[in-house]
Amino acid sequence: MRKIIFLFSLLIPATALFAQEPGDALRYSWGPSSGTARQQAIGGAMTSLGGDISATFVNPAGLAFYKTGDFVITPGFNMLRNKATYYGRAEKDKRNGMAFGTTGVVWGEGYTGPNKRNRGSAVSLAVNQSGYFGSNILYRGSNSQNSYSQKFLEEIANNNDRDANHVASGYPFGTSLAFNTYWIDTIAGGSSNNYSFKTRAPIGTGLLQENRISNRGGITELALGLAANSNDKFFFGGTFGVPFLHYKKEATFTEADATTNTNNNFDFASITENLTTDGVGINLKMGLIYKPAEFFRLGFAFHTPTYFNLTDKYSATVTTNTENYKGNLTQTSATVNNGSDGSFKYTMLTPYRLMASASYVLREIQDVRKQKGFLTADIEYVNYKSASFHPDANGNADQSTKDYLKSLNTAIDNAYKGAFNIKAGGELKFTTVMVRLGTAYYGNPYKNLHGEKGSRFSLSGGLGYRNKGVFVDVAYVYTMGKDVHFPYRLQTGAFSGATIKNTGGNAILTVGFKI
Repeated sequence: MRKIIFLFSLLIPATALFAQEPGDALRYSWGPSSGTARQQAIGGAMTSLGGDISATFVNPAGLAFYKTGDFVITPGFNMLRNKATYYGRAEKDKRNGMAFGTTGVVWGEGYTGPNKRNRGSAVSLAVNQSGYFGSNILYRGSNSQNSYSQKFLEEIANNNDRDANHVASGYPFGTSLAFNTYWIDTIAGGSSNNYSFKTRAPIGTGLLQENRISNRGGITELALGLAANSNDKFFFGGTFGVPFLHYKKEATFTEADATTNTNNNFDFASITENLTTDGVGINLKMGLIYKPAEFFRLGFAFHTPTYFNLTDKYSATVTTNTENYKGNLTQTSATVNNGSDGSFKYTMLTPYRLMASASYVLREIQDVRKQKGFLTADIEYVNYKSASFHPDANGNADQSTKDYLKSLNTAIDNAYKGAFNIKAGGELKFTTVMVRLGTAYYGNPYKNLHGEKGSRFSLSGGLGYRNKGVFVDVAYVYTMGKDVHFPYRLQTGAFSGATIKNTGGNAILTVGFKI
């Protein structure tokens, strides 16, 4: 990511007031699908299948298969474990939490139109947790190559700032706090407005580093879906979605002297950063399903980018112990930032999605009670590099903000690429009981500028029961993935990130009633 960091190094001093980074764009768009237990048990593939309320959030054309109505509730429980390796040392952490899939109502109606052609329509009102951010990450390692404090020094150098008074107050969410607690300091021999700066961290003798990250929140989407059926051959649909986003992160990075020397004027330093992002967005989903034969279905869907209006609130605290030099000092960003946390309003566009799918239905007849099962597969393209940030017209839209966000978008273009996701599954039906299996693969969104690689793979299975207007589905999704995380990045020196391997389980229950 050196090219990305170089771009950031060109940003003007106002960037100290912003908290966005390329990883935000990926966080809100790179994740496994969510839906009913039935959909999750078959790998999330729903683009050509239909007949499930989760089609509202995948391919709304699938709603047109409904001839009656359903009321559906889908609670779930997520279990996520991360194993992070940093400078050869591995650490583990985990996070469990409640979740939910597609919940709501759908009404369908079929009738015979002119020339005895079958017609139908459907409408759904549903809510779905389309993004889940809950995770804990922990990594530790011994580093004798660089220090977090060099990030502060680079910010000063990139802005050609030689005024100690400005360094003490002009970067309230990091560099100023580090300077005021003596994590970084002036070099002797300077004069007013002509100082140079150094780190007090003893890099040469080694630093014990630790990073703890706690992520919470998710995206909850409320959607209205409409669909129509033409002669049981063509099925059309569209969904208007309103997603609500809430994300909260607390990260504490600490580096400590790896030696027992109490006379080198450095024991440890740490920075705790808190970020909360809230907002609401809008999007559209459109789709088509075509049945060239009774047993075969083809599906196509397009998801527009989600347009989010977001507000970040953030704060930071730095604590440094320089032993005999200045002792133990702590300062918060509020102290430097006129007694308040930072706040920034902006808009964001997530990537668009294209989907194509095929399904083969065993013994396809109109009476679904006599169908014996199906096989289905989806392929999805997501252009992660198309994500972008923009100024909020009602917030801070001055030229410095526009320049910053433009540079951030350039960094996104250089960090990410388009990727394909593949989902497949099937079902066998035994009168009132169904057995389901599925799998999904989420491709690498990184351009690999600094060794970044990421992917996710899941295996799923479940059971279903349908009888006398009541249905109950259960599913379990086991996910394996890999990713990277950098505690800091440097323009002029070596830096390393942690490689992360994650495993997770998602238990889902759907209960539904015919209406």
